[in-house]
Amino acid sequence: MLCPDALTQIEVFRTLPPERLDWICDRTQHIHLTPGEILVREGEPPLGFFIQVSGQITVSRSSNGADMPVGRHVSPSFFGEIQCLTEDLVPVTLTADTNTDLYRLNCPDFLEVLHSCRDFEKNIFRTMEKRLRGLEFFIQSREKMAALGTLSAGLAHELNNPAAALVRVLKDVKPAILELQRMNLVYGQHQVDDEHTQQWLALRDHGFNAIAHPQNDPLVLGDREDALTDWLEDYGVDEAWKLAEPLAAGEVEPETLEQLMDRWRNSDTELRDMGLRWLALSFDVMGMIFRGLDGAERISTLVQSMKSYSYMDRAAQQEVDIHDGIEDTLRLFAFKLKHGIKVDRHYDQDLPKMMAFGSELNQVWTNLLDNAIDALGESPPTSEPPKITIRTCQKNSCIRVEVEDNGPGIPPEITTRILEPFFTTKPMGKGSGLGLDVVRRIVENRHGGSLMVESAPGKTCFAITLPLSRS
Repeated sequence: MLCPDALTQIEVFRTLPPERLDWICDRTQHIHLTPGEILVREGEPPLGFFIQVSGQITVSRSSNGADMPVGRHVSPSFFGEIQCLTEDLVPVTLTADTNTDLYRLNCPDFLEVLHSCRDFEKNIFRTMEKRLRGLEFFIQSREKMAALGTLSAGLAHELNNPAAALVRVLKDVKPAILELQRMNLVYGQHQVDDEHTQQWLALRDHGFNAIAHPQNDPLVLGDREDALTDWLEDYGVDEAWKLAEPLAAGEVEPETLEQLMDRWRNSDTELRDMGLRWLALSFDVMGMIFRGLDGAERISTLVQSMKSYSYMDRAAQQEVDIHDGIEDTLRLFAFKLKHGIKVDRHYDQDLPKMMAFGSELNQVWTNLLDNAIDALGESPPTSEPPKITIRTCQKNSCIRVEVEDNGPGIPPEITTRILEPFFTTKPMGKGSGLGLDVVRRIVENRHGGSLMVESAPGKTCFAITLPLSRS
């Protein structure tokens, strides 16, 4: 049986009169835990208020399918007061590390003793506040890390494609350049006249310009390629189709080739078709260079977006362009959006810049867009393709940003709860319930703005209002 002396080893109980300590001891139930034994699991209903007189208990919370330790109860200690007051499900799992002795006081008895002594009540609430802050800080950190992990995985995926393309280009361009050098030497040994050489060079330069500024007309390109293939086959070129594609991209016409190749038609040397291959290979190399540049620019853009997203090397608060932050976030979510989700932008191009905590606002766009993408992963109630609509405008002295999706909507019975800390509709371990709470805190507490949500089947809209200036 629990004795008053054991209770007074815990500071908060020293404010209770002796009769109350005896009253608690009479109503507690002894529980012994062996190492590894679980007292209560995350998501289970509360069992009561616990007084721990010996041993040690680990407090853990499920995160992405794994139990993450968030703290420990070292004897002598107490816990369970939060669930007795809120009647919420237990948000953590409690596991004994050693042989542990506990005494359980049921919730009604705990509430009675709590309200019987003001000093005891104040001490309990101080402890509660400290524990909630610790738990919230841990989960917010996990929320940020989860968001960063999602973006990092997407960034790695997006970087892989242009990086792989760049590697392929660098591998292919080396033998191509060596072959061009060999052709130039062979051509030079035959002492071809300068005027004829200048015609080839002019045709090559025209083709380079065409490749750099393509017309992107597939019908015209296809017709030219077919005509070139016919001419090359008539001329007797092996694998004519390999040459036709780059020559067509360089806007070369069969008539031009007919005039340039006339002097070589009856040659029994390599020169009979070497000019054609030299021209096609030159265009291939130029195409490789442009593809490599596209890949390098894509990598540079993604790295710059990530740097801008995190506002590296900048003060915490600075003048920011709302559209830049949204676009940086969208680029980092490209790997998720490319699976059939359309993004409609309705931006007010005259929107002024504003003083804000840029990296924190980007966390707002990250959470809202991630939630919209998740919602669109469910079956939409309409035949429309999945779509996210982003709107910006200025209203009086505020900037308004709306993020809307045409997913199934938020059930009416939980609409009023979605902004509550720790509230989530996702399965255990998949969501912390702090994403929208983080959004609310950043918008309201950090920027003096407001967050509103409207939802119905086929339309869920989160509206952010941010004042341009704060006193």
